Amino acid sequence: MFIERRAVAPLRIFLVLLFGVLVVFQTLSLPGQFAHMAKEDPDMAYLRWPATAVSVFWVLCVQVVIVATWRLLTMVKNDRIFSDAALVWVDAIVWAVAAAWVVLVGVFLYVGFHAHDPGLPLLLFLLVVGVAVLGLLMVVMRALLRQATTLRTDMEAVI
Repeated sequence: MFIERRAVAPLRIFLVLLFGVLVVFQTLSLPGQFAHMAKEDPDMAYLRWPATAVSVFWVLCVQVVIVATWRLLTMVKNDRIFSDAALVWVDAIVWAVAAAWVVLVGVFLYVGFHAHDPGLPLLLFLLVVGVAVLGLLMVVMRALLRQATTLRTDMEAVI
């Protein structure tokens, strides 16, 4: 458990940095980038607001995962990770990944039906599969956490 505790502090530092960068992207960079793209290519300007909304939503999903991870790290640090309270935060991660995946599938289908070359649809397909793997992995990890929580509860009842 000593190594895990030593990893918590640096991980928290990187989570704070990542969250801060994502806030900058969410509020300044992404809206500005899509506004610039709309000016440069007026034929595609109608995609400015949908692209901004989808991108900001994806960043929000990542922020939910960061907050949930922070809470889980607190539980690891306090040796309370094997509790029902941890499952709430794992559920938040699963739902955030699922929501991002559903929107990604929608973007993939839209781009797939309107693309002139296969490059972007193939990249989006790779992302769809990758996010699906991540989401399913989190479901498996949740099941493992549930089993470990049950075992720990049973062990505490015996002792």
